Amino acid sequence: MAPTLSPIPDAPEPASSKTRVSARGRLRTYFLTGVIVAGPLAITIYITWWFITLIDGWVKPLVPASYLPDHYLPFSIPGLGLLIAFVAVTLLGFLTANLVGRSVVEFGEVLLARTPVISGLYRGLRQIFETLFSANGTSFRTVGLVEFPVKGTWSVVFLSAPAANEVRGALQAKEGSAHDYVGVFLPCAPNPTTGFFFYLPRAEIVEVDISVDDAAKLVMSAGVIQPEDPRAGFHAMAASLRQAQVTGSEAAPETEKARREPARPDL
Repeated sequence: MAPTLSPIPDAPEPASSKTRVSARGRLRTYFLTGVIVAGPLAITIYITWWFITLIDGWVKPLVPASYLPDHYLPFSIPGLGLLIAFVAVTLLGFLTANLVGRSVVEFGEVLLARTPVISGLYRGLRQIFETLFSANGTSFRTVGLVEFPVKGTWSVVFLSAPAANEVRGALQAKEGSAHDYVGVFLPCAPNPTTGFFFYLPRAEIVEVDISVDDAAKLVMSAGVIQPEDPRAGFHAMAASLRQAQVTGSEAAPETEKARREPARPDL
């Protein structure tokens, strides 16, 4: 009698590719989330530490060692030089605001004004600092758009100070118009510290209601980082994590079922 052949059982299905993809996707999402969180934090800490170390290296050698706690402690205190510099600069500003301090500063400026080469350098630097750090100044606090380099293309610029009377008069005489000219700085991407400075009629500048920080990030990223609500990035990150968790929870029962089912032997 011919032997009875038993039916060939179905081969066990391999683990679902969906499960593997979801696990890989969740791992990728977690890694990118960690990079987004840790990257800016690490760079910020590094730059802050570099700045503190730089100021400490400038200030601490000027202070007698007997006045520094580092002389009595087995370790160095970071930021002490920065604290000393802050107190010294604040004290200098306080003294300068008084009559005696103002007289001393004016006497020092008279001596610098009579020194060749140094006088021009000091006056130029002082004008720059007074313009940038003036409480009521408006330089580089307004963002605009101008048509550059050709008509129909727009570039981000920072508005500087209005043109001086001599410059405005010369331009008005050249153009034969009474335009109000203003200086603008056009930064280059990705390094906004370099660029072009030129004068334009104020009517040709389209002012944009965004902060200087957002405009700088827009230039440095070549348009990748758009001005937006900073909370939107965290909301998108949280949505990605929730989606990864939902996908993982949907795939988990299938994986558990495949693990619990005994494998049927092949003939």
